[in-house]
This record gives sequence, structure tokens and C-alpha cells, in this order.
Amino acid sequence: MANQSTDVLTAERGARLEARVSRTQKSLLQRAAMLSGRTLSEFVVASAQEAATKVIQEHESIRLTQAEQTAFVKTLLNPPAPSKRLQTAAKAYKQQLGL
Repeated sequence: MANQSTDVLTAERGARLEARVSRTQKSLLQRAAMLSGRTLSEFVVASAQEAATKVIQEHESIRLTQAEQTAFVKTLLNPPAPSKRLQTAAKAYKQQLGL
């Protein structure tokens, strides 16, 4: 994660982002930036990127219980026969592609 934050700080800065915050929020952010040895902008950009990366990773990951994992693997290893509806859809798809 630290490398990604550094990448943001050293990357070409062609876009601008503005946000309105309360005085209390700004003071909090400034204090945290000072304590981390960064400018306010560096701190806000790095923090926002870390939060965005975390949200994206959480939405792109599938978490399964042990029982769900077992059922998933069993289905992969021994898939059910395709239903009539799936067979029809596959045939239509192949026709559409000219296969």
C-alpha cells in the first residue's frame, strides 16, 4: 500500500480535486498530515487513495464460508448438466457469432 501512496504523490498531477470541509475536519486533517510528515494535500490524496483501493478490493473479492467454498469447488469439479434454457441460449449465442 505504501508504494501506491508514493506513486500518487510522484505521478503527474493533471487533474484537480476540491472538497469543502468543516473547520474541525480541516484541523483534524492538518494535524494528521503534520504528524505524518506530509503536506495537507499529500496526506489527503494518499488517504483517499488508500480508502478507494480498499473499497474496490472489498467489492471485487468474494468471501465464502467454509461450506460455501466446499459447495463451489464441488460444483466446479462436477457441474450439473445444462438446462434446456441454457442450451437454447448457447445455441442462440453461437448463431449470433456465426459459429
